[in-house]
Amino acid sequence: CTVSRRLACGDVEGRLEALFGRVRAIQGKSGHFDMLLCVGNFFGSTSETEWAEYCMGAKKAPIPTYVLGANDQETVSYFPDVSGCELAENITYLGRRGLYSGTSGLQIAYLSGTESQDEPAPAYSFSAKDVAELKTSLLSTPNFKGVDILLTSPWPRDVGAFANSAGEIDTKKCGSKLVSDLAASLKPRYHFAALEKAYYERLPYRNHTVLQETPQHVSRFIALADVGNTSKKKYLYAFSIVPMSLMDPAELVKQPQDVTENPYRKSQKETQKTKAPLCAEEEPACQFFFDLNKHQGKKRSLDGKETGNSQPKQAKKPPQPTGPCWFCLASPEVEKHLVVSIGTHCYLALAKGGLLPDHVLILPIGHYQSVVDLSSEVVEEVTKYKSALKEFFRSKGKRYVLFERNYRSQHLQLQVIPVPLDHCTSEDIKESFITQAQEQQIELLEIPEHSDITQVAQPGTPYFYVELDTGEKLFHRIRGRFPLHFGR
Repeated sequence: CTVSRRLACGDVEGRLEALFGRVRAIQGKSGHFDMLLCVGNFFGSTSETEWAEYCMGAKKAPIPTYVLGANDQETVSYFPDVSGCELAENITYLGRRGLYSGTSGLQIAYLSGTESQDEPAPAYSFSAKDVAELKTSLLSTPNFKGVDILLTSPWPRDVGAFANSAGEIDTKKCGSKLVSDLAASLKPRYHFAALEKAYYERLPYRNHTVLQETPQHVSRFIALADVGNTSKKKYLYAFSIVPMSLMDPAELVKQPQDVTENPYRKSQKETQKTKAPLCAEEEPACQFFFDLNKHQGKKRSLDGKETGNSQPKQAKKPPQPTGPCWFCLASPEVEKHLVVSIGTHCYLALAKGGLLPDHVLILPIGHYQSVVDLSSEVVEEVTKYKSALKEFFRSKGKRYVLFERNYRSQHLQLQVIPVPLDHCTSEDIKESFITQAQEQQIELLEIPEHSDITQVAQPGTPYFYVELDTGEKLFHRIRGRFPLHFGR
């Protein structure tokens, strides 16, 4: 069985009897748990008498228990070895920082202590150097996607941004910026913290930027209260988890309904801004994985002759828009909430003023003006989107009509409108277009079945084009004025 059942606990502060009594009760009622993970202060000022019994072996923890180190000078003496050690039977100190890999493949990253500005940090603290070293050691592992669990004592600073309220805790002032930085980099599926004597379960947040990066798993931050607190705040949290390494990737990246933006992105961006202020100003598209500023292939001068390097088979770089473009995916103008699917070269979006609720657009990610300008790999992906839409609409009892107007438009938009199969045949649709065109003195010609639009139109030629999901095509070469809403 790959599912492991874990318990996480907030500040124990030496109240071992209360904690283990509660754990026994939970196991009696809900069955076996594999381990207990404790964050915050495991020891308190009154630990000595209770601890002596566990230390001497008179009592034993009912479950393998893993704890973080000291958060203050007075409890440092309980942790004899900075690299981690067994403190008593079934109770293990993880160490100052590192990665614990369970037998099941579960990966638990941990960082003991509170944030310190000093180098070297006191025995009960961590510094920027500790965090940087922990990040480097983990991020350098091949195909690093994140860790299953992150344990820290302090909360991450700003964890409440974009989320549900943390009650009376002000997340802008509480916690550690270094922990936020660590959580942003390690992308834990669960992050537990304590020290604030409060329970806060934040809404899950995403670890990727929508539409710009491949979807990744979500993170859940849970802060736990102190053991035996009088306000009955939650200090024990039970959860089941399958190690990330054993999960189906599609299952792992499923986004829950209540997922929010990443709370640390803002602070990360600020850090990046101070380090590299030129990036945002010089290259507006540089935060996208498809960088539209890389110069590739041949440049075409105004008279149509090719200049520059004349290596034949390189991909043609899409020309840059002269002003803001509403449809370039790298543009802040894109209405991203309308986007349905993103491929490598194209994306699918709902039409803003759709004729029907399922009126969609196929658009290239880069800036191309018309189908005639597209490179072969973009054409190939457009074709894939068309066949997927044909199959989808047919399953709903519909067929699609696709049209493109390359006239007074800046960015290629293929309008795809579904019509009910039982209402009209492809002949009816063609006839409607041709009749409407004749009324407006527009000559719509049928392109032979195996011909392609690139055979009848040159790049830069204004035209109007219709395609049915049967492959039948109509074409009009625009020579003067053309009614913009003709297709609609």
